[in-house]
Amino acid sequence: MKRMARRVAWTAALGVVALPCVAQADWQLDPEKSRVEATITEITSSGESVAHRHALKRMNGHIAEDGTLRLPVRLNQTDVLDQLGDLPPWMESLSDTELTTVVTQLDPSVLENLPVGESRTETLMLSVQDGDASQQEPLKVRFTRESEDEIRVRNAEAVALDGNAIMQNQTARTVLGLLGYQQIDDEVPVELDAVLVDR
Repeated sequence: MKRMARRVAWTAALGVVALPCVAQADWQLDPEKSRVEATITEITSSGESVAHRHALKRMNGHIAEDGTLRLPVRLNQTDVLDQLGDLPPWMESLSDTELTTVVTQLDPSVLENLPVGESRTETLMLSVQDGDASQQEPLKVRFTRESEDEIRVRNAEAVALDGNAIMQNQTARTVLGLLGYQQIDDEVPVELDAVLVDR
């Protein structure tokens, strides 16, 4: 009888331990609702500044159990291909090439404990990996829980990428050159609008 009681107690204990694992959310970016828009200001040969809007669409990433989120960025996720039309044969292989990878870390409890209808601002450290090089930049992000299984993510303040760093990326420089941009402004403002869903 005592042995059976111990088994029941152990079974109950294991159930309590396993329950959070079963209920743990699996947060992923919804590619259909996740994008970044950038304003690239072209500096023409005459010195005129011309602003162009471009978008990075179909953002795809998964928050791992340790809170790591990896976002690979490919050329075919941008609207650049729509504007260029048919790529030159030597560039077709680049369409699915990773231009860069953005990695960040987020405590999963931030999402789990956010009530529906409430917002919370967090500063994330973004690591932008380009081959062997890596840059780190802080980004203030606002999380808004729109439903039990959807959280909208937007930048909480104005943010801009380094135009000089973009032009130092050989692939980015080639693509911008095909668009006719020989020189761009030092700052490239970006706006994040993404949705995390619990799958």
